[in-house]
Amino acid sequence: MKIDKFLDGLTVGYDIPALPGMRQEEIVTPCLVIDLDRLETNLRTMGDFARRSGVKLRPHGKMHKSADIARLQMEIGGATGICCQKVSEAEAFVRAGITDILISNEIRNPLMIDRLARLCAEGAKISVCVDDPDAVTQLQEAAVRHETTITCLVEFETGGRRCGVSTLTELLEIARAIVAADRLDFGGVQAYHGMMQHIVSYEDRRSAAIKSIQHANAAVEMLRVNGIRCPRVTGGGTGSYAFEAGSRLYTELQCGSYAFMDVDYARIEDESGRRCQDFDQALFLLTSVMSTSSAGRAVCDAGLKVQSVDSGLPLVHDRDDVAYVSASDEHGTLTDPYGHLAVGDRLRLVPGHCDPTCNLHDWYVVMRHGRVETIWPVTARGKAF
Repeated sequence: MKIDKFLDGLTVGYDIPALPGMRQEEIVTPCLVIDLDRLETNLRTMGDFARRSGVKLRPHGKMHKSADIARLQMEIGGATGICCQKVSEAEAFVRAGITDILISNEIRNPLMIDRLARLCAEGAKISVCVDDPDAVTQLQEAAVRHETTITCLVEFETGGRRCGVSTLTELLEIARAIVAADRLDFGGVQAYHGMMQHIVSYEDRRSAAIKSIQHANAAVEMLRVNGIRCPRVTGGGTGSYAFEAGSRLYTELQCGSYAFMDVDYARIEDESGRRCQDFDQALFLLTSVMSTSSAGRAVCDAGLKVQSVDSGLPLVHDRDDVAYVSASDEHGTLTDPYGHLAVGDRLRLVPGHCDPTCNLHDWYVVMRHGRVETIWPVTARGKAF
């Protein structure tokens, strides 16, 4: 198998965890492994849904932080671009050729606002969210300095209790300021409800979605009656995308975790009360057993430094005889009541929360049919400013 040019000269176990052609047992652990068939299926499933629903798909790059995956989302998933959360994250994607980006967050540091304007001046199609009139002034000044135009969306708080203005009066004030600014374009409304994504009960999640959509609709109506056209209503996530897409209000979905999935998203229920089966688990934390010195217990090399446990501990994939029960910095403790595990055994763990887990790694090991097909860098790893 031809090795990608960028891997030439890199050493397994020092620079990278694997090379194309390797089997799973040859991979140096701990590392992130992608099942490429499952990933591609997930991307097509969401892309097909968006097309059928008549909405655009702008997946969240903050989840995977990978330009290679972003390209796949556009090529086979029909995405029109991506979302980012930070300017440095957007810069990393732009350098890799992904240039249609919504920064679905507020940017208030003057240095980062200047860098955002520079991206626009260099030809990238960047839009950003605002929830404060002062931010409109800062963005306008930066656009003037760089002789460019910045597209701004007003973020409206629809129940997630995070960023966003909470009254229609504030929404209208900021929208008018954007419209009046010479170097700003009014791009629409950001209406994303993050907390709703993880509500397990379908009915409870649906109820939260209805309220969120009603808030967003009120925002669009306020703009309309005041003569401001709203070209985009963007939001929606892996836990709620069907509700926003079916609202006839949202024009764009921002789902992210659907591409990989994790323990937390696998918990949410569908209308019949079963765990949702829309997407397959495509991301795994590959780990090796490093000790079986105590009866009934084994220790693996995947601890806190290679995964986020804010949403709970990982699950051991396709094994019901062992369980991951605790984590320390460098170690994961497994119950092994039947003594089935041996030193060197490889286990695939399903991360509790994919986004912050991905940000801890430099590489994705991409596998198909039991072999490593390629290695992808985590393009925007650590880009948090």
